[in-house]
Parts: sequence; C-alpha cells; structure tokens
Amino acid sequence: MKNHLFTFSFLIISIIANAQTTSVEKSIYGIQTGFLGLYGYNETRLTNSIALHSEIGLDAGVWGNDINDINGFLLTPGFTIEPRWYYNLKKRTKKGRRTANNTGNFVSIKTSYHPDWFTISDADHINFIGDVLIIPTWGIRRHIGNHFNYEAGFGLGYGRYLVNKDDYYYGDKNVVAANLHLRIGYSF
Repeated sequence: MKNHLFTFSFLIISIIANAQTTSVEKSIYGIQTGFLGLYGYNETRLTNSIALHSEIGLDAGVWGNDINDINGFLLTPGFTIEPRWYYNLKKRTKKGRRTANNTGNFVSIKTSYHPDWFTISDADHINFIGDVLIIPTWGIRRHIGNHFNYEAGFGLGYGRYLVNKDDYYYGDKNVVAANLHLRIGYSF
C-alpha cells in the first residue's frame, strides 16, 4: 500500500511540475539608457513566449557636415512597438538558468516612429526629418540581480523619411535602416 501511495504521489507531483510552463512575464515596466538615448518601456505578455515591447523615449544622434566642418548632437522623441519572441526560455529553464523579467534571447520586428515635433541639440536651426523604421532584430536580455538588466540587439530593415512635397529634401525617401543597440536598465 505504501508503494502505491508513493507512486501515486510521485505521479501527481510530476504532472503538476510539468503543467507549470515557462512563460514571459505578464507585464514589466522599466527604464533603459544606452549610447544613443533614454527610454521608458513596458512588456506585456501575448503568449507564453511572445511579449509586446513598447517604448517611448529620446533617441540620440550625431551629425556632421564636411563642407562647414560642423558636428553636432541631437535628441528627438521616438515611439516603438516591437513584438518579441523569446525563443529559448524553455531551454534556459531546463539548464537551471534564469528567465525572470524576460531574461533570454529574442527575435523581433521593431517598428519605430520619430516625429518631427522637436529636437534638443547643441546647434541652431536643425532641420530634422521624421521617419518610420521597420527592422527585424535579434537580441538578448540578461538581468543582474532582481532589477538591473542589460540588452543588446542587431538588425537591418526598411526606413522611410516622412517628407512633405513642400519640403526641400532631395534625397531618397526609402532607406536601409540599421538597429544596433546596447543598453543598461532598471526593471520595476
């Protein structure tokens, strides 16, 4: 009888343990900064392995003009919506590695909008042209302790400048866009 009770208990514990699936967090809020900007973000679970990453922030840029030998720095607002598929959460769990706060590798489609609302710059009379970017991206997120994180990603995609027909812009409106980011942050 004791053997049957032991076997039955082991079976129930195994079923419960396997029923608990590894999943992205229900909702995460945080801030991140990197070489090129400052951002506030939220990640909301869509499925067990897909989260919708949305962020608002100030993207930084550097520019230069060889004719006048003028260089500068600017900040402009940016909005991003990015569905992320965290593809290695189960593998990390099986190896005993951390998955809290969506720690893992991801593939995403980063869609960003930079409106021509305002710019913060060290130069006068900056003519910023708004754009929309759609960039497939591969990246990683790791946590240090309970709240601090770092993130890195890379991707190439499509960009389009938002130019009115009255603007004096003579370049191509469609461009190849790159996403290269290295950020550190804090999750609340």
